[in-house]
Amino acid sequence: MQGNLPPEAQEKLEELQDLQDTAQQVAVQKNQAETQLNEARTALDELDDIDEDTTMYREVGELFVKTDYEQAESDLDEKVDSLEIRVETLEKQEERVQEQFESLQSELQNMLGGGGGPGGPQGPGMGGPGA
Repeated sequence: MQGNLPPEAQEKLEELQDLQDTAQQVAVQKNQAETQLNEARTALDELDDIDEDTTMYREVGELFVKTDYEQAESDLDEKVDSLEIRVETLEKQEERVQEQFESLQSELQNMLGGGGGPGGPQGPGMGGPGA
C-alpha cells in the first residue's frame, strides 16, 4: 500500500513511524527512571530504620566505599530529587509525542480522504442515531 501513496502521505507516514519509535524510547527511559526512583525511595525509607552509628558503604563503580549516615541520606535525597525531575520531564515528553502523533495521524487521514469512504460508515440515510 505504501507504494501507492502520494509523496506527502508517504512522508507523513514515515514521520508517524519515527514518532512511534520516539514514543517507545521515551517509555523505556521513563520506566527505567521510575524503577530507579522507587529503589532510591525504598533505600531512603530503609535508612530511617538504621542506627546512625551503623557502618555503611555506597557503591562507586566496582567498589564499595565507606560512608556515614548523613552523607548516605544526603546522596539519596539528591538522587530522589533528580529522578523525580527526570520522570516528570519524561512524562511531559511522552505527552508531547502523543499529541504530535495524534495530530500527524489526523493530518494523514485527512490527506487520504478521511478514511470513512463515500457516505461514511453508516451510509446515506435519514435514520439518526440508534438506541
